[in-house]
Formats: sequence, C-alpha cells, structure tokens
Amino acid sequence: MLHARRDASRIAFGIMLSGISAGFVVPPGEAVAQDSVAAFYKDKQIRVIIRSAPGGSYDIYSRLIGRHIVKHIPGNPTSVPVNMPGGGGLLATNHVAQIAPKDGTTLIIPSLGIAMYQALNFFGDSLKADMGQFQWIGNVSTSNPVLVTWHESKVKTLDDARRNVAHLGTSGAGSISAQLPAVYNNLLGTKFKVIYGYEGDDAIAMERLEIDGRASATWAAYKTTSPAWVRDRKLNLLLQVGLKKEPELPDVPLLSDLAKNAEEKQIFDFFSNVAALTRPMATNAGVPPERVAALRKAFMATMEDPDFLAEAAKQAAEVGPSMDGETVQRLTQEILNTPKPLLEKVHAVMKHREGDEVDYQKKK
Repeated sequence: MLHARRDASRIAFGIMLSGISAGFVVPPGEAVAQDSVAAFYKDKQIRVIIRSAPGGSYDIYSRLIGRHIVKHIPGNPTSVPVNMPGGGGLLATNHVAQIAPKDGTTLIIPSLGIAMYQALNFFGDSLKADMGQFQWIGNVSTSNPVLVTWHESKVKTLDDARRNVAHLGTSGAGSISAQLPAVYNNLLGTKFKVIYGYEGDDAIAMERLEIDGRASATWAAYKTTSPAWVRDRKLNLLLQVGLKKEPELPDVPLLSDLAKNAEEKQIFDFFSNVAALTRPMATNAGVPPERVAALRKAFMATMEDPDFLAEAAKQAAEVGPSMDGETVQRLTQEILNTPKPLLEKVHAVMKHREGDEVDYQKKK
C-alpha cells in the first residue's frame, strides 16, 4: 500500500513538473481530463446542424465557427455543416435534442428567441427540446435585433409607424419577427401589419417594395448578408432591442428605454434578455462535463483566433462582444424561470390585434 501511494505521488508530481516546464502548472485532475477529451475527439467529426437553408446569417455563422473551433478542441476533430431547414428552426432543434449523439459531436445555433417560446409554451408539443437542458458553449455576438423599413417606405421613424400602416414580412406565426410587431402595436401604439408566407425571402420582398420592412433581423446580420444596404443607408432604423444600444446606433431608440411604467419595463426587459442571446451555440444534453468545458474553452479561443477574425471580417460577419457559455446558460435559465404572472403579460402583448395579420397570397 505504501509503495502504491509513493508511485501515485510520483506520477502526480511528474505531471506537475511537465506543466511547469511548459511555463504553467496543470493540475493533475485537469491534465487527465484533457487527455480524456483529446482521446475522444481524435479522428472524430463534429456535425454543425444549421437551422436554415444555405446563404443566410445562421448558415454563415455556423459554418464559420465550425471551420475554426475544431482547431481549439483537444484531439483536433474535423467538422461538417449540415443544413436542416424546416419548422422555423424546430426541425434542427428537435433533431439535436432527440436524435443526434449526446457525446459532444453535435453543435447548433438555435433560433433567436427559442428559450422565450419554450417559457411561453408557444410551440406546445412541436418543440421536443428543453433549452435548459441544452449545454451552451458561447454566444458569438450580442448584436441587437433591429426594426427596419426600406429607405423608400413612407414609414421612416417610430412616430411615422404610429401614424401610418407599415407591412412587415415574416415566415409565419412561430417567428419572433411576427411577435415583436404585436408587442410594438400593443405597447408603443404603432400600426404594423405582418405578412405571413415569406420563407427567407422577406429581405428581397423589402427591396422590391412588396413590404415596408422587417422586425427582428440583427444589426450584425445586416452587416453580414447585406453590407451594401448598410453602407448606402438603404435602411430606416426605427428601434433596437437588447441590453444596451449598439455602439454604431447611438441615435436609434432602445426598447427598454421606451417603457412608460414599471409593468412595461418588466416586459421590455424580458424581451431585452431574450435579444441578448443573438447567436448562442450549444450542444445537447448528456454530454460529459469535461467535454462541455473543452467546447466552451474552444469557443472562446475561437472568438480570439486571428484566422477566424480575419475570415469573419471578409464575410462582414460581426463578432463580439462574445459571451461565455456559463453566462448563456444562466441567461437561458433566467428566461425559462420567468414568473408566471409576467409570462402571462408577455403572452398577452404578443397577440395581434384583429386585422394586423395578413396572408401572403391575399396581400398579393
């Protein structure tokens, strides 16, 4: 027994010495965990599930992160992007929750607002995933969703939207782009009408003047997918939603600043917390803690990787300020734990007034 203890001590001391020789000390337990993670990921392939078709901002960010994060994961696995559009992102999210291996080889950026919709039970049985059980590894950008209209629209400001009807495109009732206009109408006195049926082509429809604008695409997304619009000031910026204003948009009103009373402030703060989780990436439940920790560390290292940042810049993909996985996990849980009375108020203001929803075919 005494000899065994001495042997164990020598091994631990050897591990510490190897860390010191490299310029730092790696605790023995952490070194073993790193070896275990590296052994698992060696020769593995990580599937990055993309909740939309190729070409949009979800696709761009998912592929970009997937290409670079593998360099920072012990064992240096490879990655492959897998587009899985459908159901407003539910198909991809449900796949990750129910079908994908729960071993740390699956990553996803779920739909914006998915934790809110779970809290509200908006999708009912259609959502098979629990966002609180997803293991969040980081948020690439906290860019604010912005309410915009095309530069040729007669509605150019929030005050204009209170006086005139403006049509906003959305894919369907399950999208946050359909719900935010209802909140604005109910609490800010605007006259937005949402047009259902635009499956990823609402930006083109806005440019063609079929609709006036869009409600929930992020500022980073516009800079990523439509940099010419930003450069040439083709967008009227009416409102932004988030914890604080975008540095480039100091004169665009922030939703939480428009509350007229304490109740509205609670509601607006709820939506601001939701909006802060703009591009969070997760793996599914059941992944061993040491692999989750490795993925979180790799994600944050990727956010500072010069090669990643250079490629992001070439694609006009906004990066930062990024958010670590622990913070994303906490914010997600806070949204899911919102008190029921407040959720009831949120649900009420997300309901459209009669006549504020228009079917795409009827509009045409």
